[in-house]
Amino acid sequence: MATLPVYDSSGAEVGKYEIDPSVFSETINKQLLHDVVVMYQASARQGSHKTKSRAEVAGSRKKMYRQKGTGNARAGHRTSNIRRGGGHAFARRNRDYSYRLPRKAVRLATRMAIAGKIQDDRVLVVDQLKLDAPKTSAIANMLKGMGLCGSSALIATADHAPAVYKSARNIGGVSVLPVSDLNALAILKPQRMIVTKEAMDRMKEDAASLKSAAKESAAS
Repeated sequence: MATLPVYDSSGAEVGKYEIDPSVFSETINKQLLHDVVVMYQASARQGSHKTKSRAEVAGSRKKMYRQKGTGNARAGHRTSNIRRGGGHAFARRNRDYSYRLPRKAVRLATRMAIAGKIQDDRVLVVDQLKLDAPKTSAIANMLKGMGLCGSSALIATADHAPAVYKSARNIGGVSVLPVSDLNALAILKPQRMIVTKEAMDRMKEDAASLKSAAKESAAS
């Protein structure tokens, strides 16, 4: 059982939150976490690299000089890959690096990442985080009160919170995601994870429902 500190929107500690990391995952498979993180990073690659092959380089295809009798090394045309300005022997092409692992594995990795953050005391709970309008100073003051100035952090909300997102996007290293968009890379990348009480309750409910569904499918 882990005890997480609970803060208010100003960054002052107001209580404690008891949670068992095994609710999300009983074990943490580092290999699975690594595989899922690499998958997300590969999908983020642009893949727009391209170089010209010998066929695409403009230039004469005539042999530069006769094969023998000149005292020089044998040479073909000017667009050969061994000459400056020539084409590449193995030219790069546009490529899609993205791939997908099984959905169950990806979801399990997300729960493992949350459990790992809780075990490492890297999770803080916010009692309530609601903003009527975007205000960067409100999020900055909250982070300052928590002692997270200069630290990277992920703020997890129960639902989409445009005002919170717009308030935090100007702060370096701080990101905002709803519970439905959480993934292993987004959780593991920042140093701290800030979760609203409502978001934490929803994550627990989702994890419990997935576990029960897995048990039912295994029993059948």
